Amino acid sequence: MVVSDPIADMLTRIKNAYLAGKRTVETDSSEILKAIAKIILKEGYLKSMEEEKIKKGFKKLKLTLKYKSHRPSLTKIKRISKPGVRIYVKANKIPRVKEGIGVTIVSTSKGLMTDKEAKKANLGGEIICQIW
Repeated sequence: MVVSDPIADMLTRIKNAYLAGKRTVETDSSEILKAIAKIILKEGYLKSMEEEKIKKGFKKLKLTLKYKSHRPSLTKIKRISKPGVRIYVKANKIPRVKEGIGVTIVSTSKGLMTDKEAKKANLGGEIICQIW
């Protein structure tokens, strides 16, 4: 199946897996999807991430979801910038999520980073998604 927005597809799969109470979720693999998954993992919303080869030239990401006393560690995940409407902001205009409890993932000239890292480095860019 051809997906027009693989980032939104991955975020939706993660959200739906949490809602269904699953332990793991599989999604396509690419450099940007791995970078987003690494940030989500680093921020404590996933337990682990591994890349599996399914056949020559094709890989899948296997994400293990994290629960705290049977409750999902991730409450909401929202795609902000979409293929049809890109949202760019300067470093001082990067939005905070839930008064700093959540995370905004920003694509900058130095790669993907969280809102806090981007503000510290004084880098603006495209807002990819928000997680809380």
